[in-house]
Amino acid sequence: MNPLDALRELCRALPETTERLSHGEPTWFVRGKKTFVMYADHHHDDRLGFWCAAPAGVQEALVAAAPERFFRPPYVGHRGWLGVYLDVDDVDWEEIAEIVVDAYRQIAPESLVERLPARPFEPDPAEAGDGRGSPDPGPA
Repeated sequence: MNPLDALRELCRALPETTERLSHGEPTWFVRGKKTFVMYADHHHDDRLGFWCAAPAGVQEALVAAAPERFFRPPYVGHRGWLGVYLDVDDVDWEEIAEIVVDAYRQIAPESLVERLPARPFEPDPAEAGDGRGSPDPGPA
């Protein structure tokens, strides 16, 4: 599975999420109105990644700890949004799933957040062993 398909699977699994193009990129919305994740296929640089809403302080902490994996995206970075590179070796899809759910929690109304299970992307035991959980992005 390529990175866009893997990200799409994560976003679409969340309650009342829709996808449409915004600024030329696949973007996911809660109830068709509020953006929580935007794909960035070399959108403003030569990197593949996505931008997403993030809890207060998370952008700064992750960018400081791992600038090779995280960045402050243009236009929305000043609001605390997080940029995540998908063109790195060994993308941790379990971590990406947590980041996507956190983005959703920042934007979705409480009534939708309450519908999330404790672990929205529990790895399928039948697929255990790849060390990445679900979704399996396949070969890079």
